[in-house]
Amino acid sequence: MKCCVGEVSRISRNTDITTDKLPRMRFQHTGVIAVDKPVGVTSRRVVDAVAKALGLKTVGHAGTLDPLARGVVVVCVGHATKLVDYLHELPKHYTSAFLLGRSSPSDDLETPIEVEESPVVPTRDAIEAALPTFRGEILQRPCDYSAVHVDGKRAYALARKGREFAIDSKRVRIDRLEITVYEWPRLALDVECSSGTFIRAIGRDLAEALGTKAVMESLVRTAVGPFTLDRAIALDAVTPESARAALLPPAAAVAHLPAITLPADTLAGAIRGDLLDIDATATAVSAFDDAGDLVGILRRHESGRHRLKPNFFGLG
Repeated sequence: MKCCVGEVSRISRNTDITTDKLPRMRFQHTGVIAVDKPVGVTSRRVVDAVAKALGLKTVGHAGTLDPLARGVVVVCVGHATKLVDYLHELPKHYTSAFLLGRSSPSDDLETPIEVEESPVVPTRDAIEAALPTFRGEILQRPCDYSAVHVDGKRAYALARKGREFAIDSKRVRIDRLEITVYEWPRLALDVECSSGTFIRAIGRDLAEALGTKAVMESLVRTAVGPFTLDRAIALDAVTPESARAALLPPAAAVAHLPAITLPADTLAGAIRGDLLDIDATATAVSAFDDAGDLVGILRRHESGRHRLKPNFFGLG
């Protein structure tokens, strides 16, 4: 979606600077890479592999994936590390499997499992009837074995020490929750949800609503917005050559935002920190130069105007 540029409020100290005199972006590589993380590997290891392949330190991921899980980890490189918050706006798609009639401290197979002696065995119809409660915006209590902070410490660290603690529920959005397979005790669910949703907690809470327990047996993240598993590069295939080939431009991370192309004189002001009047009601607008390169995000200022932040030129 294109927007129109209106007035520019000149507030910078140097009004004579032009785009040809501005320092260029300082990273040799910048963009995003979708990596297929295998089971048993941390998201940190994925980031480290990409960083090593590209010879950069400014690398991060846009959402962790548990070691037990396989799937898409979106890695941000260079200036794209400033776009993580926008990637968090994208929906995530998972295929998951649970074992009913069982429980564990971590709600999965990573901690000791306790099997119920006389479990309730719900019918498929009963499960289908319970699903609507978990669709849409809901309050969800994160799992005890999670990276959520509790009094400045990670919840999993407290749980492993046997400490008692409480985690506040948080609002998440579940757009899709469907049964794909049900053969007691295995229940497979297809899930599309917002960032921050715990799939383990969906199984835990659904089972509780049915009068039983559940542990997550497997999890695959098949997509983060447009970044799909079938187009992700396998972790063991990450090399300097393959990483460069798989690197998508930063604009791929914000394709869901409205966009604007800034003329050279307006861009020069925006880079200095000028507030821009643009024909856009959105809080965030992707800003491009005449060459089609993303130069940052125009964020709505308290004045109602927009300011370039992040600013990929590093000024203003």
